[in-house]
Amino acid sequence: MKKIYYLKTCSTCVRIIKSLDLPDDVIFQDIKTEDITVKQIEALEKLAGSYEALFSKRAKLYKEMGLKDQNLTEKDYKHYILDHYTFLSRPVIVYNDQIFIGNSAKTVDAAKAYIHANE
Repeated sequence: MKKIYYLKTCSTCVRIIKSLDLPDDVIFQDIKTEDITVKQIEALEKLAGSYEALFSKRAKLYKEMGLKDQNLTEKDYKHYILDHYTFLSRPVIVYNDQIFIGNSAKTVDAAKAYIHANE
């Protein structure tokens, strides 16, 4: 599978996607207009190793809801990601059997290298 979960309105996501020079068979899912499904998040968790790895602790709601002061479980992370798109760390790039989560330069560089090596 070649898929990117992102926000169309996020300039960082858009910039990263443009920089990846992707092949035409990549599927894009704007998580604001097309909710992530239980099946999708479970598949992502298998690749990532945990729901926490997919969870954005930088989301505004994370602080507003006082979640940073709670001891969240994997079940909690899954629930919040499914409840509101802002809790998914973005972008999430799935390319074949590899997953790249977030927008750090290290992650983006690793995604670029993997994609270009596997085209």
